[in-house]
Parts: sequence; structure tokens; C-alpha cells
Amino acid sequence: MRKLAGARKNDESNVDLTPMLDVVFILLIFFVVTATFLSETAIDAASSQSNNQPQNEQQDDGPKNILIELGANNDIILNGEPRPILLSQIRSNIDRLKAENPAATLIIKPHVRSNVETLVAVMDSARQAGITGISVMEP
Repeated sequence: MRKLAGARKNDESNVDLTPMLDVVFILLIFFVVTATFLSETAIDAASSQSNNQPQNEQQDDGPKNILIELGANNDIILNGEPRPILLSQIRSNIDRLKAENPAATLIIKPHVRSNVETLVAVMDSARQAGITGISVMEP
């Protein structure tokens, strides 16, 4: 039997896909193992309370935060009071507010021109008063 010049063998027309599939699976495993999985946080927008209620009524249900604002001249304003308080009075005021609400956290809002020493002193006073949750807002 003679072969024609343009005819191919059957062996040459079959392509072995096994090595290519091995490479694809190895790449897949590599990307799955090296990928970083981010945990996304969400805020529950739906609440049982109506948004039309005054804000004072909504805050009475949960823990109130303690807000300390540091002014440009290192004035310390506690919970929006009209006059500043002294650094030596911070701990006693935080003790009083923590006694009213043990689950309260402290939020410090410094001014751009306030000193870091005042911020650290307020944080130290809060730690001595037993507050573990301290947050610092960006000025």
C-alpha cells in the first residue's frame, strides 16, 4: 500500500492535553493559595427605630460615648460643655462618666494645632480611669 505525499499519520494529528491541563491546575492552585481574602465590614442600615425620632431619644437606648475635643490652645472640652476643663480634672470627669455608663468608649477629637503631649495625657488619664476603648479622630 502506497502513501500519498499529503497524507499524515494518525499519531501526528492527536495532541496530548495532559501536560497543558497539569499546568492550568497548578496555576489555579497557586492563585487560590496566594490570594488574600479580605473580610468586609458592613453597617446595618435597617433598624427597628424610625429615623424621624429625635437623636436624643435614639441615644438613650445604647451606650453613650465620651467625647473629648482638644482645641487649638490645648483646651480640653468634655462632651461639648461650654467651658474647657483642666488636665488635672480629666480623670475625675472620666471616672464619673464611666460610673454612669460602664460600656462607654472614649473618642478624642484633636485640633490640628493641639499638642501631642495633651493627647497622650488625656489617653493616659482615660486608661487609668479604666477605659479600654479609645479612638482618636483625624483632625
